[in-house]
Amino acid sequence: MVLVSPFRETGHRFIEATPGAAGISAPSGGLIIFHLDMDSFYASVEERKRPELVGKPVVIGADPKQGKGRGVVSTCSYEARKYGIRSAMPISRAYVLCPHAVFLPPDFPAYVQASAAVMAILRSYGFRMEQVSIDEAFLNVSSLGDFGTAQAFAEEVRACIHKRLGLSCSIGIAPSRIIAKIASDFRKPGGLTIVTPPTARDFLSPLPVRRIPGVGKKAEGMLFEMGIRTIGDLAQQDVQVLIGRFGRSAIFLHQLACGIDSSGVPEGSGETKSISRETTFEIDTDDREHLLSVIDELIRCVGASLAAEGLRFRTLTLKIRYSGFITRSRGRSFSHGTDNPAAMKSLAHSLFCEEYRGGKVRLIGIRLSSFEKRDASQATLPLGP
Repeated sequence: MVLVSPFRETGHRFIEATPGAAGISAPSGGLIIFHLDMDSFYASVEERKRPELVGKPVVIGADPKQGKGRGVVSTCSYEARKYGIRSAMPISRAYVLCPHAVFLPPDFPAYVQASAAVMAILRSYGFRMEQVSIDEAFLNVSSLGDFGTAQAFAEEVRACIHKRLGLSCSIGIAPSRIIAKIASDFRKPGGLTIVTPPTARDFLSPLPVRRIPGVGKKAEGMLFEMGIRTIGDLAQQDVQVLIGRFGRSAIFLHQLACGIDSSGVPEGSGETKSISRETTFEIDTDDREHLLSVIDELIRCVGASLAAEGLRFRTLTLKIRYSGFITRSRGRSFSHGTDNPAAMKSLAHSLFCEEYRGGKVRLIGIRLSSFEKRDASQATLPLGP
């Protein structure tokens, strides 16, 4: 566990400098937000099925076909990441980087089942909860009263998931949603990071600006041009200068860099508003076949989340961001709710063909919305190509 409350700095790691967070209460009316993120979720489920895979580089995705495959990487284990393999990378590139890796096709029914078990554990505690993906959720645990009690709760949750499901997770607890999400990613895998209100700014300060959700390569490059490399650098920059470069959204970024963020788990968050997944390419691409392969992978991922939450959707939206940061979205709705993977794929391909007219693509994404609950009596079609 990493406890930030308060701390002294050693490089980019933080070590406890006081006995603990017990008694450190949220300010009157303040928030204590819990963010759980499963560690290398798909690969971990595969390792649970086949313990002999533990410690090996495992890549989930298309068949590499000895480096000639045309699909993409869905996800991979931490051991595979050491070789430079990343999600949405062409599977042929992953094979070149690590030909001795164990390449496996996705088993989405198994991932959906594991996700449902994790979320059932979280819901059993009775806090306001928002599941944001198949392997990620927020809880508002403000009623616990202080960060010490929240720490004990997080340790209990982590131990329960490991004991009952044999899976590892990382948890961040902070006075806001975004800082909690940054904290959960701070020391993966198996980490527990607690950021208290007085130390939020100091915790964020040495972290790279890329750690801020929504700051991609393009924005990072623009910030680097301004001499801004860390969140602390961003906090020290004149906000008017930032607005001149990035527009009004810079106000939010600057406030966050200063440790000011009031985002929580919204009322009614138990009702999912949308499910989305997007990928930013390491190198902008105009390879249509590769773009369609990525769309297919995104469809499988949002489809798995849809099944995990027992939902049907009516509206699918395709998002394409081109070089130059030009973003286009195109959506269409079915007359009735569906969870049919073939229908999702067909609609996504149609939207792509209508929207894409050539040019380098930086990011592509899929969003599902307009949900209805799937009746228990209705059979769910298998998630697959």
